[in-house]
Amino acid sequence: MFAFIHFRSSRLASRCTWRIAAVAALCLAAAGAHANGALSFAEALSLAEARSSALTGADYAAQASREMAVAAAQLPDPVATMGINNLPVNGPDAWSLTRDFMTMASVGVMQEFTRKDKREARAERFRREADKAVAERAAGVATLQRNAATAWLDRYYAEAMLSVVGEQSRQARAEIEGAEGAYRAGRANLADILAARSALVMLDDRASEFGRKVRAARIALARWVGDRADAPLADRPAIDSLAIDTKALDTELLHHPELAMLTRQEDLAAAEVRVAQANREPDWSVALMYQQRGSAYSNMVSLNVSVPLQWDQANRQDREVAAKLALLDQARAEREDRVRMHAAEVRQMIAEWENGRERQARYERELLPLAAQRTEATLAAYRGAKSSLMDVLQARRGEIDVRVAALQIEMETARLWAQLNFLYPERGAAFHGAPPHAKDSP
Repeated sequence: MFAFIHFRSSRLASRCTWRIAAVAALCLAAAGAHANGALSFAEALSLAEARSSALTGADYAAQASREMAVAAAQLPDPVATMGINNLPVNGPDAWSLTRDFMTMASVGVMQEFTRKDKREARAERFRREADKAVAERAAGVATLQRNAATAWLDRYYAEAMLSVVGEQSRQARAEIEGAEGAYRAGRANLADILAARSALVMLDDRASEFGRKVRAARIALARWVGDRADAPLADRPAIDSLAIDTKALDTELLHHPELAMLTRQEDLAAAEVRVAQANREPDWSVALMYQQRGSAYSNMVSLNVSVPLQWDQANRQDREVAAKLALLDQARAEREDRVRMHAAEVRQMIAEWENGRERQARYERELLPLAAQRTEATLAAYRGAKSSLMDVLQARRGEIDVRVAALQIEMETARLWAQLNFLYPERGAAFHGAPPHAKDSP
């Protein structure tokens, strides 16, 4: 029987060795984070922005629109013309360029004089498109920072939960080893020890699940920070305050990057209306032509002026203006709807974040101390032979459940904080310029 116990104990220790090593590595990494190049929250945001190709693409889009604005403000290129006019094709003068007085070779140039206000309207349209690209980039930065912040926090809390389970597993393993010694001395029950081993295996299985979550969180973080995703994490930022003014939310939301992007879209639609309105006035073209005839005849110069005849303006130009006005109304309606939608979403997130902080405070103030006290009391009773080893492990499992639940609430609160704090990329970056805090009171 003793051999059986030692054999099972060594197998149990072998299965759990890597988990213990993983938890120990996490603890050592946390202890030496700053000395070993830890990945801070602010660094993760900076890396995510520096590695983003989408932001670079938005910069190019803005540059392209600015270049087009300069081009649109210019007059159209002149058109060179060359030709043979009035060439005979039969009779004695057929195919002769000099014998008929009407035959002439001509060369000329034609210039369309687009009206200045129309050119300015077209240039303004491209400038508004550049503004829209800049607004899209700002919205992209905010989204990128929110995603990178969430990925960093997910890994942080996954590792924290793994550490909790690993710590309890080590303590439970020590208690089981003590119980096995007591059994060999005839002071313990084999059934309790076997049941305790089963409970310990369940703890190890739970640790394995949290280890999987840690690996998944690292993979998700690597999307934003690259190879630095494998570095130990520094202390988390403070999540008990927001960069936005919750009392002036309606004013704050006017500067939301997604709403600013819709405002730029509305400005672009208004610029296109002005282009369509300018197209209702036709542009004039002037052509100057030099005509060379036979040596017996005088050469000539011709000057022609042309202008489009907008004879059906009601069904052409007016329809174009009406279409652009409808698109402007669409952009305005979409922006107003998004304002209401974002206001409701942000208010809901603020309420959930505040509720999360309240629940987090309750766990830290009441539930966590009670769970720890229950474990200590059960352990003291077990040492006094007034409770079983299974009672101790059940108390530890209950404490784990409470601690993991507290971390889960804190993680959800931190994710909401990240969503709220990076509504505006500039404010979010400035808000995290200070060093992160190791621990924050809720």
